[in-house]
Formats: sequence, C-alpha cells, structure tokens
Amino acid sequence: MDGTLGAGGHAAGLLAGSDPGGQLLGMDVDPQALALAHLKLAPFGERAWLKKAPYTSLPDQLVELGWDSVDGILLDLGASSMQFDTPERGFSFLVDGPLDMRFDPSNPLTAAQIVNEWPEQELADILFRYGEEPASRRIARAIIASRPVGGTQQLAAVVERVQHRRGPHHPATQTFQALRIAVNAELESVEKILPMAVQALAPGGRLAVISFHSLEDRLVKEYFRRESKDCICPPRQPICTCGHKASIKEISRRPITPTETEIDQNSRARSAKLRVAEKL
Repeated sequence: MDGTLGAGGHAAGLLAGSDPGGQLLGMDVDPQALALAHLKLAPFGERAWLKKAPYTSLPDQLVELGWDSVDGILLDLGASSMQFDTPERGFSFLVDGPLDMRFDPSNPLTAAQIVNEWPEQELADILFRYGEEPASRRIARAIIASRPVGGTQQLAAVVERVQHRRGPHHPATQTFQALRIAVNAELESVEKILPMAVQALAPGGRLAVISFHSLEDRLVKEYFRRESKDCICPPRQPICTCGHKASIKEISRRPITPTETEIDQNSRARSAKLRVAEKL
C-alpha cells in the first residue's frame, strides 16, 4: 500500500520491484496527483488499484479489495513537489496564489479561513504548535491587523515585517508549514494511521515512513520505540503491570537520510528522514 500516492513515482518502483505478481493499493486525496499516477502506472495494468481516499481509510479499502493484509506500507508525508509548484494551490510564497493549501479540494477548510477568520489566540497557537514558530504571537497579531489577507505573497510580506530573516530560510516558512498542517489535519492523520498500518501488515511486513519535519518524525519515532517494547511501564516501576507486548521491531534506530548525491539530484530531499519497522 502506498498511502501517499502523489504522481506515482514510489508506486512504480514498488510495482517494478514486486514483478510479476505483486499488487499495489495506491491512495491519495488529491485529484491532480491521481490523474498523473493513473498515467504513470498504466503499464502495470490491473496490478495497481488506485483510490481517491485518505490513507486513514486503509481498513475499509482492504475490506473492499478482499485483502486480509499487506506485505508493505509506504507513507511519504507532507506536501509534494507538484503541490508546491502549482501556484493556484497556495502552498508556496515564492509565487503569488490564493491561500488554499488543501490536499483535497473538497476539504471545506482553507488557509484563507484560518488567516482571516480565526481568533488571534487560536492562530498563534497553531503557528507555535505546528510551525514551532517562536514569534507566533507577534505574527498572529500582525495578521489580525492586516486582515483581509488576500494571497500567499501578501501573507509572506506580513510575516516578514515582524519576523526578520534568520539563516537561509524565509521568515514565513514556519507560518506556511503550520497553516498547511492545520488545514489538512496532518499530525492527527499520522497518529491515526500508524496503529492501523501495523494492524494491516502481515507478519514480516514492513512499514516505511518518510517525514520532512521534526513534528512528523517525532510522532513516528515515538510510536516505533513504544511498539517495539514488551513493557511500557514507567522506568522506575519494579514490576510490569501494563501487559504490553511488542508488535514491531525497528529496522534502524536512526533514521535513514539522503546521500549527498540524492540531495544534488533533488534539493527538497535534504530534510527527508526514513524510518522502517517490521511487524513481528
């Protein structure tokens, strides 16, 4: 199962690697991505099952296909290059576009609604929680004072007025990350899918998760660490009372990161971290 199908690059690799009999369920909520994936995966014919659905619908999808389990699950978290490079999707401040940021265009919540309608305290909270933005209160106050904020570059300019550039990243980077995560409920979805994925795996099956920022990676790391232990009682408790049993083993305690060659080929891979666990 490729739960974040995108344009189908990973799925094509998985299908090629499982030739001739491997089948793949590919899911995405983005119709633009699915259209591209259908074209890329057409040579694999009926070996590829593509669905417009969130990866958190995995149990229902398996029932529909009549699959008891899967041998591998891949999740490539966050926004895709295609989404960042499409101005009308509103993910990037490098070119002007509407404050949208939805993976699924049918999602009723947009970034414009958060920016222009949410109370200052709630806005500051998501900037701090999802963007890890230390100037969250100052930025939220500036956004409120600038309403209505009409597009991505206007929002970036508002942030830049109160948060000066530090290091190589634009000062609005964390604000845009926070808004995107909030619009798409990304962290909540990650928390929900991890136990679903382990449940869906056959013994010996593997779950591979690629993340691009610390919040996602922390969720995956903590879940993998907890579920690879037989006991999760407090460290100083002398006798185990939790009854917890390990369901997975970590393939690598440290995340797998891209090589310099891979970064040269794709600069956006620089922050990627891959964690893999195997079902016991």
